[in-house]
Amino acid sequence: MGYKVKGIPADKAEIIVCAGNFHGRTLTVVSLSSNEDYRDGFGPFTPGFKIIPYGDIDALRAAITPNTCAFLVEPIQGEAGIVIPPAGYLAQAAQLCKQNNALLMLDEIQSGLGRTGKLFAYMYEDMTPDVLIVGKALAGGFYPVSAVLASREVLGVFRPGDHGSTFGGNPLGCAVARTAIRVLVEENLVERAAELGAYFLARLQAIGSPVIQEVRGKGMWIGIELTTLARPYCEALMSEGILCKETHDRVIRIAPPLIITREEIDWAVDLIAKVLKP
Repeated sequence: MGYKVKGIPADKAEIIVCAGNFHGRTLTVVSLSSNEDYRDGFGPFTPGFKIIPYGDIDALRAAITPNTCAFLVEPIQGEAGIVIPPAGYLAQAAQLCKQNNALLMLDEIQSGLGRTGKLFAYMYEDMTPDVLIVGKALAGGFYPVSAVLASREVLGVFRPGDHGSTFGGNPLGCAVARTAIRVLVEENLVERAAELGAYFLARLQAIGSPVIQEVRGKGMWIGIELTTLARPYCEALMSEGILCKETHDRVIRIAPPLIITREEIDWAVDLIAKVLKP
């Protein structure tokens, strides 16, 4: 789009991304990461990316130039520790991108398909992205499949033969994805994530522990930020029968299946409180 529609000079296009991002592990994607653990040993890196602070609309405004073709961002940063931007951030970003003829590309591979209590996390704001990237939950964790959603105007820049993929559009992957989406709708899993996620969050926020700095989240996606390293607590929780992941050293990330019951949440909260209390 940048070259063929906006008319950016050859090899001068820029994509703006945010510090703390996680968009995957391929070479170009780790080129735009601010995490040195992901970059170590993979250089030389792909140029053309600008990294700005997450959630800072003024930083985005200052970073945009005539050569900006897109802004790639997560509506909620998952790998960074369930970091939620200020209210209105995405809507303001969409307006800035439109004013500057740049694409707003949302990575909802982790946040999408019900995880946050909406079908997609961007739906908490009054805006629609130009490009939406989905995966992981698209196949219910059963099969590797991902997709890019956009208008014909955007995807139409690709002509037959311009782009290919060994497994792109394979029938089994598409069938699994269609079934997973049908289950998501028929079993009201998005609404369930919103209701039980709010209950889960409230119960976790009620835990009194000096090692807890903050408990934040949306839907079934919760981060417990600690005042100390999280890994020992994750290991202790594993011994109690709860699997979770530490991220950015001090955050315990909670992402249960959307089919979790209230009784299972109560069981989990009791064990989390047991582990986190001194």
